[in-house]
Amino acid sequence: MAGRRVTTVDVHAHCAVPEAMAVIDQNNVFPALEVSDTTRRIQAMDEQGIDVAALSINPYWYEVERDAAFELIRIQNETVAEFVGTNSERFVAFATAALQYPDIAVEQIEYAAKSLGYRGVGVGGSVAGLELADRRFDPFWAKCEELDLLVFLHPQGTAELEASGRLSGSGMLANTIGNPLETTIALSHLIFEGTLDRHPGLKICAAHGGGFLPSYANRSDAVTRTFPRGVGPLPEKAPTAYLRNGQLFFDTIVFTPEALRHLVAETGAEQIMMGTDYPFPWTSTEVDLILSTPGLSDEDRIAMLGGTAVRLLGIG
Repeated sequence: MAGRRVTTVDVHAHCAVPEAMAVIDQNNVFPALEVSDTTRRIQAMDEQGIDVAALSINPYWYEVERDAAFELIRIQNETVAEFVGTNSERFVAFATAALQYPDIAVEQIEYAAKSLGYRGVGVGGSVAGLELADRRFDPFWAKCEELDLLVFLHPQGTAELEASGRLSGSGMLANTIGNPLETTIALSHLIFEGTLDRHPGLKICAAHGGGFLPSYANRSDAVTRTFPRGVGPLPEKAPTAYLRNGQLFFDTIVFTPEALRHLVAETGAEQIMMGTDYPFPWTSTEVDLILSTPGLSDEDRIAMLGGTAVRLLGIG
């Protein structure tokens, strides 16, 4: 494209380390997640036109006690780093951290970046009931900023709604609605509670196109005008400005060319990175989605296919 071969990067590819899960007697119920399963994973990447996958692990350890969480993360980060090191042409990875203990999490990501070579870290959409914007996590965000780590934010659902029964019934709503809703809530708090203002160098990539926020972000601008006294301390910029200022990034899992066109219109193509959600078959045609979305320039497509991910994750 534009006279050169584009390196395509999947920024949303799940994996699991059974040895780490065994620390808390948790079983891996999806065998395709295992990080060592290179044959099946690389075959899927080749079929989808993916050159490099950025591996991440959905947090399942945010309520684990301190010593077990420390050991679980140690095994997890060292195992994934070793795997990436022996398959460096096809894989990079996001480190993991026991964010429920911010002091440990800071040490873990520093070790992951400086000793294991990670360029990113994964987090959930909340931490054992606490918002990511809670001030107790500020040391973690400061360390991510200092180390220039890309943060991959993946939701875990909205357990409080599940308990109420609002998401029960048909449609698997706990996932269909609950996951993007948690991302929407998390990003909104990071904007309105000033986390992004306190850490201007922070870079966060939100899964599933950022949830519902980019589709209706102008309401966040409007509330600051309509109910200024009820909003609390106003963010430094209009909320929609944070979608474009180089702090928030979004994957392409929005399913249709029209949805991707709208996401680009709200955020800019340079803020969007390709994601597949491997091995879960929500989508398998992200390269085609980017190529078929109308109104994009070659540079737009290059950024989304891999250009932005290559830059942020230091892919050589």
